[in-house]
Amino acid sequence: MRALLRCRASKFEHRSPFLAGFRTIVTTCRAVVLPHFGGPEVLQLRSDVEVPNLKPDEVLVRARAVSINPLDTRMRSGYGRSIFEPLLPVILGRDISGEVAAVGSSVRSVSVGEEVFGALHPTAVRGTYADYAILSADELSAKPGSFTHVEASAIPFAALTAWRALKSTARIKEGQRVLVIGGGGAVGYAAVQISVASGCHVATTCGSQSIDKLLAAGAEQAVDYTTEGIEFTMEGKFDAVLDTIGVPDTERIGIHLLNRGGHYMTLQGEAASLTDRYGLVFGLPIATSILLQKQLQYRCSHGIEYWWTYMRADSEGLDEIRRLCEAGKLKIPVEKTFPITQVMEAHEAKDKNTIPGKVVLELD
Repeated sequence: MRALLRCRASKFEHRSPFLAGFRTIVTTCRAVVLPHFGGPEVLQLRSDVEVPNLKPDEVLVRARAVSINPLDTRMRSGYGRSIFEPLLPVILGRDISGEVAAVGSSVRSVSVGEEVFGALHPTAVRGTYADYAILSADELSAKPGSFTHVEASAIPFAALTAWRALKSTARIKEGQRVLVIGGGGAVGYAAVQISVASGCHVATTCGSQSIDKLLAAGAEQAVDYTTEGIEFTMEGKFDAVLDTIGVPDTERIGIHLLNRGGHYMTLQGEAASLTDRYGLVFGLPIATSILLQKQLQYRCSHGIEYWWTYMRADSEGLDEIRRLCEAGKLKIPVEKTFPITQVMEAHEAKDKNTIPGKVVLELD
């Protein structure tokens, strides 16, 4: 049985002059495959999934832990169908922590044997639920030295999503005021910590069970959205609002609480849902039109900038996230781990919300 769970490898290839010694070329490995959309029961753990050859800028990572993101369960259920359905079967997973097994010919930022962590772009077809994953060099950084692989795997996708919104889009600065709507989730919690580390004054909304955690992370105000009226409870206005919930009410409240010149950013952009509904040819232009209309509308009516924000590879951001982790300023707690062989049970738990916190899959 153990033999079936191990990867098969072929020849060894010399890697000098840049790296002394040899690298192993992995040809097949275990991976969790999504053959068609559906519930957790559709996931298949296969032992002989092909590992493609590396492109010059790519890195082969031996996975030790991969976290489950909401995007994974949504993709499994059919979100992004217009992109992924023609490419089925696909491998789920975005986050990873592990060791470098091989590098492409142009990679200089990491080396074989190094412990790394990182995250794939949301549209990647070959994900990280596998013994060996392939990422570009820009999608990886050295793993925070004080973090285990389980702890490190919970960080990159959520933190990079928050980083892109706050640092790349809103360009938050010391002394500014930031509101995070939905600070109890992984992205929201990362956003609070990144804003605090940037010297901002931070307020957030969350469920009652998350208030103490967010105040301990540095938020100056944490409002229980289930019992308090957010727009009447928040003190003052803000320079940036990151809305991780993205329903009409939170959008209205977030925009109302912004200073002129501020940035409203939502994780719930309509690009994927509209392309699923109308196909790429029609859906993407419709989504672009809706976004431009909203940007013009809010720029004229409120003097603010409106954005749909998504995670993307950002080597500068990932390096800064690693430094924040090592400085003890950024961490996303892991509530439960499952072996990769229990991926269906892990997805079922996330679907039923029996484990509200972060869940990580461990690979032997």
